[in-house]
Amino acid sequence: MRRFREVLTTRGRAFIAAGTTLTLCGWALGFSDITRVGVLLLTLPVATGLLARQQRASVRVERHLVPARVSVDQPATVSVLLENTGVRRTPLLLAEERLDYVLGDRPRFLLGRMTSGERRQVDYVIRAHLRGRHTLGPLAVQLRDPFGLTTRFAEVGTTDEIVVLPRIDLLSGGQPPGTGLGAEGETPHMVALHGEDDQSIREYRDGDDLRRIHWPATARTGDLMVRQEDRPARRRAVILLDPRSAGHRGSGAGSSFEWAVSGVASILTHLAAQGYAVHLVSLESVHDGQAVVSTEPDEALTLLAEARMGDDHVLDDLVRAGHQVASSGGLVIAVLADRDEEALRQVASLRQPGGTGLAILLDTATFADGRDAGGDAAAHSELLHLAGWSAVPVSAGDAPATAWAALTTKGVLIR
Repeated sequence: MRRFREVLTTRGRAFIAAGTTLTLCGWALGFSDITRVGVLLLTLPVATGLLARQQRASVRVERHLVPARVSVDQPATVSVLLENTGVRRTPLLLAEERLDYVLGDRPRFLLGRMTSGERRQVDYVIRAHLRGRHTLGPLAVQLRDPFGLTTRFAEVGTTDEIVVLPRIDLLSGGQPPGTGLGAEGETPHMVALHGEDDQSIREYRDGDDLRRIHWPATARTGDLMVRQEDRPARRRAVILLDPRSAGHRGSGAGSSFEWAVSGVASILTHLAAQGYAVHLVSLESVHDGQAVVSTEPDEALTLLAEARMGDDHVLDDLVRAGHQVASSGGLVIAVLADRDEEALRQVASLRQPGGTGLAILLDTATFADGRDAGGDAAAHSELLHLAGWSAVPVSAGDAPATAWAALTTKGVLIR
């Protein structure tokens, strides 16, 4: 009964009220004609409501997003293409686009009558304030019966998704120093790390270009030798994101975990631009088996867009996966919560002797809604210093660029 009341228009409610009044008065006064009119007024909204339930909107919906992926607070334009796939002309339609709440208000627009096969395009702008994979659609179209007594929204078309990437800060500073360890490339044992024209010498093979013969090596060995130009190896960077729900504080976009995700995304983008082969070690990459291979920036940012928190035991899996990559050297960077000293010791073991370890330690107490006590980021930073890491504590309100600059002023990243 409640759902029936919701589909009635003002005119439909007036019919119900008038029909009820006439039916009761006609029955009480003994006027059968008035009673029949009252019954008719009561029956008409019910009948049209049942007919409206069978009514379908013959509209096809397509969506196009520009750009297809956005960062937090970056606007995107959604173009909705509607086509009348029926044989008859559509009535005047009120349409509402269903959106996830983080994308803003649901846009409403009025569609004029469309002949069979006619197309219309409607554009609107969305802006997400939270990262993630968010849903667009379906489109809800308001349908009315011919008498205007009932109305309902029918969903047409399918849903689409938009990936909202974490907020990315532009970081300053040059390329972190490397020791030659942790190099990745097509033939890392044959190349150096000093430029784009690295080359090695190998024996001549049938089909090799004679112009590539290396005559000094040929004279020295007595065999034809040729130059083999190889793609320079890329230094490795392992970036770990701490996902422990018990370690982070705060909620929404201002939580310590969201800061950590944004910080990792900023560092990852910066190092990839510097030519590093980046390994993202997060809950998502470990479960997908991507932590042991270098990840392209676009793929890594997509994983970070869907990053979520887990229990305390997930850190064991992350450290285990990190060891598989960091054991052969490379730059190790970790963005950590400061709630567990033993967990910090686990992460500290990722840095290999002679390697470089950088840590951003979140003072999670400052991210809490009630500003609870218990965090000791400064003391835990000292623990990492003793393990050979360079660490900087970060409070709520600090930007990733500020934390990166703090590590730079410590002399860690100056070339």
